[in-house]
Amino acid sequence: MALLDAYGRPIRPQQLTRPQAEPGMTGIRQIWNGSTASGLTPQRMAAILRACDQGDMHEFLTLAEEMEERDAHYQSVMGTRKRVISGITPIVVPGGKDAQSKKIADAVQREIAEHDGFPDMVEDLLDALGKSFSVVELDWLREGRGWSFAEFIRRDQRHFTFDRATGRELRMLDEAAPVDGLTLEPAKFAIHRARIKSGLTYRGGLARVVSFAWMCKQYTMKDWIAFIETYGLPLRLGRYGPEATVDDVRKLFMAVANIGTDAAAVLPKSMEIEFQNGTAVTGDRLFENFARWADEQISKAVLGQTMTADSGSSEAQAKVHNDVRHDIAVSDARAVSGTINRDIVRAYVALNFGEQDIYPRLRLVIEEPEDAKAKVDGAVALAGIGVTFRASELRRTLGYSDPEPGEEVVGGPPAPPAPPKDGDALNRLRQTLLALNTPTAPDTADQITDEALEDWEDLANQMQSAIATAVDGAQSYEELLARLPEALSLMPTSLTVETLVKGLFKARALGDRVDG
Repeated sequence: MALLDAYGRPIRPQQLTRPQAEPGMTGIRQIWNGSTASGLTPQRMAAILRACDQGDMHEFLTLAEEMEERDAHYQSVMGTRKRVISGITPIVVPGGKDAQSKKIADAVQREIAEHDGFPDMVEDLLDALGKSFSVVELDWLREGRGWSFAEFIRRDQRHFTFDRATGRELRMLDEAAPVDGLTLEPAKFAIHRARIKSGLTYRGGLARVVSFAWMCKQYTMKDWIAFIETYGLPLRLGRYGPEATVDDVRKLFMAVANIGTDAAAVLPKSMEIEFQNGTAVTGDRLFENFARWADEQISKAVLGQTMTADSGSSEAQAKVHNDVRHDIAVSDARAVSGTINRDIVRAYVALNFGEQDIYPRLRLVIEEPEDAKAKVDGAVALAGIGVTFRASELRRTLGYSDPEPGEEVVGGPPAPPAPPKDGDALNRLRQTLLALNTPTAPDTADQITDEALEDWEDLANQMQSAIATAVDGAQSYEELLARLPEALSLMPTSLTVETLVKGLFKARALGDRVDG
C-alpha cells in the first residue's frame, strides 16, 4: 500500500533524496537576479503590481527582496516579527495516549523540533509574510530503514509559479516547463502561504501593502540628501570692490565655489568672503516628518503597532505594546505550525511509522503576557478577607520555584506579635488565669470567646454578600480585581468592630476584678 502525503498524493521514496529545485548559474532557475528597485517610479511600481496580479511575480518578488535589503526600518520590523516565532521552543503533542503514540511523538520531537536547523527553517517559512509564500525543500536522509532530515533548504520564490487555471497550485519552473512549471514532488517541499488577507496567495504579501510608502520614503531620502548638500553648508558670499576687473570677479567666483570642498582660498585684500547661516530654511523637518510617517505605516502593517518600533513613545507604552501585537504573533505561530505539521511532520511519521489515524502535533505556543504585580496585589487583597491560595501558583506567577526541604529561604509566616507590656490588662488577664489554674478561669475566658462568636453567621453572611458583589458579573480576572474596592467598602466593619470592643471590654473588666 502506497504512503500518501497530506494532499493524498503517493510518496515516491526513491525521489526524496534527490535535489528537486536546485538553482544554477544558467537556466531558468538562476542564482543571479537583476534589480527592480533601482530607478523605481510610480509608473513602474504600478506595472509590477499589475503583472503580479496576472501571475507574473518575478519582478514583484525581486522588489520585495530589495525592500528588505535597502531599508533598515523595514528589515528591522520584518526580522522582529519572524524572530518572535522562531525563538519559541516547540513542543510535540502525541496523537493518542498509548505507548506507540508517545514513541512517535518523541521521535518527532527529536528529529524535527530539536533539529539544529529548525529555528532557521521557521524563519525561512515566515519569509512568506513579505512575499506572500515561501518554499523549503526537505533534504531527506535515509539511515538503514529509517528516514530523517539532513537539512531544510530555502528555495527562491522566483523559481516557482502558480497554475493559471486556479492560481492556487504552486509549481516549479523548469526548462521542460518554463511557463506553467512542473508539479512538485510529494513530501519533498514545505510550502507556507501568508494569510495577510483573503484571496489569491500572491496578492497577500506585506511587501505589496507597504510598497507605496516604501517608494515614497526612498524619494524623500533622495531629496533629503540633496537638500543637505545644498543647505547643509552656510551660504558663501563673495564681495569685490569697485575697481575689480572681470578676471578678478571670475577668480572670486571660483574661490567661493570651491571653498566648500577645498576649505582654502587665496584672495587679494580688496576682496572678502562671508559665511551666512540661513535661518528661514525649514525643509529638513518636512523630509524627516514624512520619512517618520512612512516608517510608522510600515510598522503598523508589519507589527500591528508603532510603539516599540518608532521613537516618541513612552517606556510604559512600549511595555504594553511589546514587539509584535499578541494576536498577530499567535496567528503567525498557528499558521506556521500548521504548515510544519502538514508538510513535514505527517511525511516523517508516514515514512517511519506508517499511516496514522491521528498524527502528533508540533506546537509553537505563545503565552499572553500577564501583569504579575496586579495579580499578586489582587491575591493579597483577597487573602485579607479570608480567601486562600496555593503559594506555588503565586510563585510561578513571579517566576519563582518551590523551595526544597532544608533549603535556605527568604520570607515565611509573619513573626508572632511581641508580648504586651506588664501593665497591659490583657497580659495581666493571661498571667492571672495561668497562675490561678482553676476551672473557673478558663470557663470565663471561654465565655468571652463564645460570646464573641455568637454573631459569626451574620458576619460571615455579610462578608460573603460583599464578595459576591465583585464576583457576580465579572467577566475576567482583571475585571474582578477592578471591582474589589467596591466589595471592600461593603464589608461589615461596624459589626466586627462592635464584637471586638465588647470582648476587649469584658476582658479588661475581668482583669481588673481578678487583679483587685
